[in-house]
Amino acid sequence: MDKIKVWFASSEVAPFIKTGGLADVAGSLPKALKGLGVDIRVVLPKYSQIDQKFVSKMEFVGNCQIDLSWRKQYCGVFKYEFDGVTYYFIDNEYYFFREGLYGLYDDGERFSFFCKAILEVLPLIGFKPDIIHLNDWQTGMVSLLLDAHYRNRESGYFKRIHTLFTIHNLKYQGVFPKSVLGDLLDLDWRYFHIDGVEFYDSINFLKAGLSYSSELSTVSRTYAEEIKYDFFGENLQDIIRRRSSDMHGIVNGIDFETNDPETDDRLYVNFSKADLSGKYENKRRLQQDLGLDVTPDVPIVSFISRLVDQKGLDLIEHMLPELVEMGLQFVVLGTGEKRYEDFFLYAQSQYPGKVSANIRYDGILAQRIYAASDMYLMPSLYEPCGLSQIFSMRYGTVPVVRETGGLKDTVVPYNVFTKEGTGFTFANYNAHEMKDAVARALEIYRNREEWEKLIIRCMSQDFSWENSAKEYKNLYRNMLTRFNL
Repeated sequence: MDKIKVWFASSEVAPFIKTGGLADVAGSLPKALKGLGVDIRVVLPKYSQIDQKFVSKMEFVGNCQIDLSWRKQYCGVFKYEFDGVTYYFIDNEYYFFREGLYGLYDDGERFSFFCKAILEVLPLIGFKPDIIHLNDWQTGMVSLLLDAHYRNRESGYFKRIHTLFTIHNLKYQGVFPKSVLGDLLDLDWRYFHIDGVEFYDSINFLKAGLSYSSELSTVSRTYAEEIKYDFFGENLQDIIRRRSSDMHGIVNGIDFETNDPETDDRLYVNFSKADLSGKYENKRRLQQDLGLDVTPDVPIVSFISRLVDQKGLDLIEHMLPELVEMGLQFVVLGTGEKRYEDFFLYAQSQYPGKVSANIRYDGILAQRIYAASDMYLMPSLYEPCGLSQIFSMRYGTVPVVRETGGLKDTVVPYNVFTKEGTGFTFANYNAHEMKDAVARALEIYRNREEWEKLIIRCMSQDFSWENSAKEYKNLYRNMLTRFNL
């Protein structure tokens, strides 16, 4: 069989541009798929925030015009090869040279342009994919545009192309006024219905991806099941249930080469599961740098995340005084809602030497926290996949998580009788259950020999992208068979 050809579209890709976990996936998965023999190319916007060290090496490929309403907008294409993968950057300064990536007044127009460009540039770059792999709402209209405007073109170029749409977080959907349908996307009203793009008298980009893509996936098996139900479905559960036979749950991975405690130069010192002394030195140095009491026997519990409701912060807010009284140190790194930023800063002032609030984004500090902590707390209300618990295990930090989404799929509850498991879990969204899970972890922590066995089990887990990439490749191959490509 010839190589599977995939056009991988994402609104953000690490290391070029990142606001969240989508960028990590889009930066790692194509590399892993390339290693498995898939001919994969990646497309993303050419934002002004992309570092000049990348921009200076980009090669101009050509340009075309994108029709948006009565305007013909310039669309430039630049190419750059990085880690063996070819990336294409969609250039339009009006849309992508902005202060931020999302949340702007004209996001409907900006990402209508991007969706059209994803298709329009294919003949220009001379790449004819079997599958277009779309990610999140910013690419959600591509499947509909492909069916409505491209598939039946006389050239036949797009006739046999099919789409896979991956949901990374169902909460963010891209909902815009219904005028966008005709004015920007040149789509008629036959698509504006409950099984199409209509969403409470607006249009929904993510719903378009769910409705019109050939196959669907999301980032963990449990989340694929959860989103069929009202609590997790974000008002899209009906269409998800209708398309449940086309939905595949594939757990995300992480880049094991970049995130290796034996070689990671972001750490204070390196270490391995064969010699944990470096982990304890990382802990001492972190305590010192963050103004915590330098006490090796007091466990550090950490939390690195956007400070938003989804992450279970109201449980931590309610229980933090009791957690500190249990004899632990708490470290937080992240930014988000002001109420949570203020809470952690206040907690730091109330518990000097015991709480460290780092209200910022700092990639190096994040790695040092993962490596130095004893436990990682993740009491999420919902979590499509979650990468933090995977990073923490890679660096020998034991996760304490709520059993939801990818957390349930990746953390095996510790069993006091069999001495098996990789973390401590709780089922209900309840602050006291969270506290009990931390208490169970503390009890095992006091048994140094058993705790180190638990650390080594965590570090031995294989959440590299190789396993996930194999599942995606199988899904691609099954699509080729199903659609006779």
